[in-house]
Amino acid sequence: MDICNVTGTDEFRIAPEDVRGSVEVLKEGRMFMNSLPGGEIPGGDMGGLGFYYSDTRFLSCLEMTLNGTEPVFLSRTLRDSHFAQVEMTNKEFTSRGMKVPMQTVHIRLLRMVKDGFYQRVRIINFNPSVLEINLKFKLGADFADIFEVRGTKRPSRGTRQKPVIGRQKAVLNYLGRDKVRRSTAVRFYPAPAAITEEDSYVYANYNLKLVPKKKYYVYLKVTPVVDGENTELLPVRSDLGFTRAAQYLIDSYQSWKDQCVQITTDNESFNYMLWVAITDLRALSTTYPGAGTVIEAGIPWYAAPFGRDALITAWQTLLVNPAFARETLRFLARYQGQAVDPWRDEQPGKILHELRFGEMARAGEIPHTPYYGSVDSTLWFIILLAEYVRWTGDTGFLPEMSGPLAKALEWCEKYGDIDGDGYIEYLCRSEKGLANQGWKDSWDGVVDRYGKIPSGPIALVEVQGYYYKALNEAAGIYEYTGDGTRAEELRQKAGRLKNNFLRDFWLERKGFLAYALDGQKNVVDTVVSNPGHCLFTGILPEQQGRRVVKRLMQPDLFSGWGIRTMSNEEVAYNPMSYHNGTVWPHDNAIIGYGIGMMGEVVFLKLLVETLFEAAEYFDHMRLPELFCGFTRRGKSGPVRYPIACEPQAWAAGSIFLLLRALLGIECRGAEINVRNPRLPGFLRTLRLENIRTCCGAAALEFTRRQEKTYCGVIGTEGNVKVIFG
Repeated sequence: MDICNVTGTDEFRIAPEDVRGSVEVLKEGRMFMNSLPGGEIPGGDMGGLGFYYSDTRFLSCLEMTLNGTEPVFLSRTLRDSHFAQVEMTNKEFTSRGMKVPMQTVHIRLLRMVKDGFYQRVRIINFNPSVLEINLKFKLGADFADIFEVRGTKRPSRGTRQKPVIGRQKAVLNYLGRDKVRRSTAVRFYPAPAAITEEDSYVYANYNLKLVPKKKYYVYLKVTPVVDGENTELLPVRSDLGFTRAAQYLIDSYQSWKDQCVQITTDNESFNYMLWVAITDLRALSTTYPGAGTVIEAGIPWYAAPFGRDALITAWQTLLVNPAFARETLRFLARYQGQAVDPWRDEQPGKILHELRFGEMARAGEIPHTPYYGSVDSTLWFIILLAEYVRWTGDTGFLPEMSGPLAKALEWCEKYGDIDGDGYIEYLCRSEKGLANQGWKDSWDGVVDRYGKIPSGPIALVEVQGYYYKALNEAAGIYEYTGDGTRAEELRQKAGRLKNNFLRDFWLERKGFLAYALDGQKNVVDTVVSNPGHCLFTGILPEQQGRRVVKRLMQPDLFSGWGIRTMSNEEVAYNPMSYHNGTVWPHDNAIIGYGIGMMGEVVFLKLLVETLFEAAEYFDHMRLPELFCGFTRRGKSGPVRYPIACEPQAWAAGSIFLLLRALLGIECRGAEINVRNPRLPGFLRTLRLENIRTCCGAAALEFTRRQEKTYCGVIGTEGNVKVIFG
């Protein structure tokens, strides 16, 4: 019986008290801003808006008024996932007894995040005479922990302290239950006419005389401070460092793009989709002092290191920039489990699930320091290590990873296989942990055909596929390093696993795989997308693999916008459920990659084309974490999931894995192999430049003529070879 309390933190993974229809996100490093499209954060908002750092909301209110009226939002533009431009105008208001017509004052906000949140306000008066206005900012900070924001109830909170007010600066303070002081420092330039405090809010008032058509600028900067971790002692600049911060971000993003593969096609919409995904990956890549760099999972709820998410994203993006994989492996190895700790679901050799740094984690209210409740992160660690070394030829990385690899395999054998039957299972032991520990880790993410939650320990279908691949990949590493005995031992274990898997999980009458085995080894035969993850692992013979592909593409699973997480014929199906009927791009990408390996090109192209068409309905052509699983009808677009993360790492990485599958590209050190490439129907040409290998780089061009795709080599650097077939 699963002893995890299912009313623990997993119940509140995404349950804020309010839901916003559309938001704008900016991120840099460990900071991000989540606001309404017009830039505002309404005071008292319960939907997750705010400026965050280190799992804490340092700004929970940011409002701006002109003579007591709210500006009218006109448009927004996002540049490189880090820089936003918002256009606004005025409502009708009164100034010195005179009515000022609407749409006669233009307001432009430029906003970005670097070492803090920067905002520049530019105001232009288009009236024929001088205009006197009062520009007022209202700011507040509740210092809420991210778990608190998304719905977790706390027995008590820390203490808000009185703000400190200066001529150009205000500091809001909070002492947490973890005995850590957190502060929000707000600076203004030029100095306001007055800064005041009322009911824990800070108000900055500007009295401006606007000459017609002259530009007026007001700057503010918000800096989060954790026990002196950041400082606000720098001299006041004319723009609070706005120009220098902007130039740093421009240069940094350009440097990032230069390091990545460059992809251009004859479809401008697709080019934009790829560009947004590339910049989102840069925005989500975060450096933690003393630990290294890792891709955070998504904004706003999962802006933190997640083992499974980071590993899968790094695997998806080997074609984009294989450095992601090396950094991810190194980061996660530093936090590899060391002891048996039920509170954190930790075991020796296990790879973490989630790492948090906020007040609730530091005060011991949640076990995320780190928390290890992921049954498959350790398997993905082994898979990614082997794929990275094979892709790059970076065999020099193996000695560094030999210890973590051995510990990961030991975890599989000693702890992952709970009952000694050769399968990897999970069983939650933490009272505040996750009841379900596969990728569908919501409290009701695993249900039987009657809609009931099965008892544990649970052996998920895809996890056995990952384990099979991990064993074979590890065998290859040991064989390369000269340990043939260990390699053979792992291959034999993989062979036994495959035989048992086909015996216990294959459902001949359905032509499909079971979802899981429960704690009594009963088959959970709910029809879900998870079996599709087995396609790329090699655990399925070709005949069964092709039957799985065809089953996944039936209308009860394939919505017309992608493959649902659950068949719409199941009792538990709900197209708006987090895991029981929605469409997840990363789920589709992993399945699509496997479909390509099965040689089912028609289905692969259909999947890619429908996901691209879905992306055209979302802001910035950005595939969200997930969207609703309603059946495609006529000219209506996909239905938005109201609190999906955007951007989200493995959603951003999905299109690159699917491209890799379509183009048949695999790197093997100095060799780039291209096999049976296919371009989707929305592309006629595609150019790949800066495909990096251990020995240099190459550039390829793909051209589609009717139903056949041709590949040509544009050029190579170093000792790179391109091999066709």
